[in-house]
Amino acid sequence: MTILGLMGIAAAVAAVTSRPDKSSPEKIFQTVAVSRGDMTIMVAATGNLQPTNQVDVGSELSGTIQSVAVEDNDQVKAGQVLARLNTDKIEAQVWQEQAGLASANAQVLYTKATVKEAKNQLARLQRVRELSHNKTPSIYDLDTAEAILNRAMADQAVAMAKVSEAKASLNAKETDLRKSTVLSPINGVVLIRSSEPGQTVAASFQAPVLFTLAEDLTQMELHVYVDEADVGQVSAGQKATFTVDAYPNRTFHARIIRVRYGAESSDGVVTYKAVLCVDNADGTLRPGMTATAEIIVTQLKDVLMVPNTALRFSPRGQGRSGRKPNGLISSLTSRPPRNPKRKASTVDGMIGKRVWIFTDESIHPEDVKTGPTDGTRTVVEAKNLETGAMVVVGQKNTSS
Repeated sequence: MTILGLMGIAAAVAAVTSRPDKSSPEKIFQTVAVSRGDMTIMVAATGNLQPTNQVDVGSELSGTIQSVAVEDNDQVKAGQVLARLNTDKIEAQVWQEQAGLASANAQVLYTKATVKEAKNQLARLQRVRELSHNKTPSIYDLDTAEAILNRAMADQAVAMAKVSEAKASLNAKETDLRKSTVLSPINGVVLIRSSEPGQTVAASFQAPVLFTLAEDLTQMELHVYVDEADVGQVSAGQKATFTVDAYPNRTFHARIIRVRYGAESSDGVVTYKAVLCVDNADGTLRPGMTATAEIIVTQLKDVLMVPNTALRFSPRGQGRSGRKPNGLISSLTSRPPRNPKRKASTVDGMIGKRVWIFTDESIHPEDVKTGPTDGTRTVVEAKNLETGAMVVVGQKNTSS
């Protein structure tokens, strides 16, 4: 094809593109007014309510439960009887140990008498030898009497040691007898009763849990799991609100008391546990309830805000820079040419972006610096942007 032919085609294309097309769609812009006000930024987390102090009460002994003295939800005092085990076997063992102690004491008395007898015998022989001017009895007889005394004293020491051993054994059995009565270690309420009369308790390897007690339900804790992307914004002292499924129309208040450093991972998702204190003076909340919490991490006063959709908007046929496509190739293509990526600038923690302002049936771009966002609106700063200005958030086409 000749150069003249190419020029003819270009001229024809130019004529077509420059000719007004009455059927071209009219651009309609959707706008929202720039507002000024307060913004609260929150981090969402879910978790469960827990008592401030929960105690599992079990039995150190194996045996059969003879009686249970409390029910679920009962208020209990420290030292109050919760349950009793059958003590027939333990009582028999106590009697056996008492008999063993009595026998050991009798053996001590016997050995004391033997020691006394051996001492008297040795003293008599020594007196006789002294009176006979060391002629009788012989040295051998004196050494034998002295050895008998030493053996008697050793037997006495053994008997006394057996008394101590018998006392220790008796004390252990009496302790087991006392432990057969399960007592409440705290003042609180019975959350779970896991025992029934006649049930067999096996404590060979692990103490079985018979009761679960909560010390004070007027003050509770809410344990929530904060995503690793949000944990940097969460700290002790921040306030929060939460709801539970049991009372969907009621909002409860809480305060963070600590954020644990230890991470917890589930299905590749890393979270950190935050502990919040909750006032439950009216007893409405119960342990184990699932709660959805919103932690207030930032509160801003009197700031300029635009919808997040305004920051994402770009007019059709124009790039993010606002330039119209030009040239023959651009006219023949259905998409605008690629624009070099615009490097975001950060000033005082705010990032440079752009919004489009609608004025006098036309739009023009305005550079803004963006700050915190609540997910719907974003804080912005701009020289020529004021409250009430209409920013474009969308565009649709309608046939004329």
